[in-house]
Amino acid sequence: MKISNQARVLLKSQLQEWELAEKNYKGLEGVRTKAIQLPGGSKVEVQYNPERMRSSAAKVDAKSIQARACFLCEKNRPQEQRGIEFGEKYTILVNPFPIFQEHFTIPCVDHTDQLISVHFEAMLNLAMKLDDFTIFYNGPKCGASAPDHFHFQAGNKGFMPIEADYRKGDFVQLLGEKNGVQVLNWNNYHRGIITLDSISVLGVSGVFNQIYDLLAVDQNNGSEPMMNILAYSEEGRLIVHIFPRILHRPDCYFAEGDKQLLLSPASVDLGGVFITPREEDFNKISKNEIVAILQQVCLDEKSTQKIIGTILNKYIWTTQ
Repeated sequence: MKISNQARVLLKSQLQEWELAEKNYKGLEGVRTKAIQLPGGSKVEVQYNPERMRSSAAKVDAKSIQARACFLCEKNRPQEQRGIEFGEKYTILVNPFPIFQEHFTIPCVDHTDQLISVHFEAMLNLAMKLDDFTIFYNGPKCGASAPDHFHFQAGNKGFMPIEADYRKGDFVQLLGEKNGVQVLNWNNYHRGIITLDSISVLGVSGVFNQIYDLLAVDQNNGSEPMMNILAYSEEGRLIVHIFPRILHRPDCYFAEGDKQLLLSPASVDLGGVFITPREEDFNKISKNEIVAILQQVCLDEKSTQKIIGTILNKYIWTTQ
């Protein structure tokens, strides 16, 4: 049985065995959504999902992390939670606080920091093997609610608008090819994205390492460069969307009164589904707030285009 089917069998059994998971997946039936069109023609979905308050409002400072038990370590997981081994280093678990109809968390067996560099090839292999799902990575300062324990997440494909937008190609521009990897950027999407498309795991990994090194030099903060990553496979090709970040949470997250929007963007938001755990935020958020949030937390399109030009060893003129 392929791994995607094993994961679905796990989800079905966990919903029968685990009351919390059953309650929260059933709660998705009542989740409200609305579509918002942004300037330039792209669209995002906004989801009102109160069960995601735990993630959106997570305290990820060192003191708060030290004060709680790691909920991804096997010894601290709920008794009802079971998993599927992926290789020797990872376990596929049902996420009990879902955004997707099929939502999994994939932690490392070892308690090790949320740093992508040594795990990126595993992410690509997951995308190839767990091929009905999109794998995503939230950096330690980019939406990860457990920055002390390395993990991926996975959700059923077709949920995030970026997947259909990439397939249609309306906002995407192929800028060149490196080591058998197509390298593309996005225009009029209000956040800088570097997309890699290839049949080669090693090719994608090699180009990613160059991007990682360039971002690390630009940020110069002594730790992992801020980023979110989506990876999935289609017809044997790996597609990876990299979102370089410049800020963890937008100004509106810390605002007071009516100006506050409790929204902490991570991979799913940048993929086009904004998660609002409070109903008042769902009701009032508009295209202006969404564009402002994206521009505050993401590297801009021109800067990502410059990075691509460096990777391809050529200057790329921008039309913006």
